[in-house]
Amino acid sequence: MNLHVVPAGPIQTNAYLLCEPARGEAVLIDAPGGVWPEIEAILASEKCRLVELWLTHGHWDHMQGAAQVVRATGAKTRGHAADRPMFETPEMMERFMGEHLGLKPVKIDGWLSQGERLAVLGTEFEVRHVPGHCPGNVLFYLLAAKSAFVGDALFRRGIGRTDLPGGDFEELERSIRTQIYSLPGTTIVYPGHGQSTTVAEEIGENPYVSG
Repeated sequence: MNLHVVPAGPIQTNAYLLCEPARGEAVLIDAPGGVWPEIEAILASEKCRLVELWLTHGHWDHMQGAAQVVRATGAKTRGHAADRPMFETPEMMERFMGEHLGLKPVKIDGWLSQGERLAVLGTEFEVRHVPGHCPGNVLFYLLAAKSAFVGDALFRRGIGRTDLPGGDFEELERSIRTQIYSLPGTTIVYPGHGQSTTVAEEIGENPYVSG
């Protein structure tokens, strides 16, 4: 399996494209604005078709490009129901961002739940619910590679902001301790912004939520 990290959009949000050339299939995790041309080129190079789009949460910068991706590929889209208002009526985010973002609604084909297992690309992912940054933030844990795609719950030496509607620091701290820090220490953490880290590094060095 090949992993492509594609930062895109106004604030360089990470999209993660997982391609399995042996099966000719791919999964995209998050779809920031303007990401589709680069994703399209990678899919062509890998000779893969996009079968699923997984959204870690409903904030605008993670789903701004989702409608274009789905329109171009027909990929099945998954997200958590706690963020349903943002997926279905994304203009609500313009009110607290104070700017016109040109967001399009995203139809979620499958609602995710805590502990759910997703079998795709010949392997298995575990879904973990990590609210606090926003109500519906989830992570996708790739068991075979000990890799976790965590959205904006945790960053390298940082955490997601909790001052937006639906944010709650105590809830986020609890989510990080129970759902991320409980993963093996060698787990690679792929955040929604910035560079990757590991669970062990954050337990030992994160100034906001220590082990």
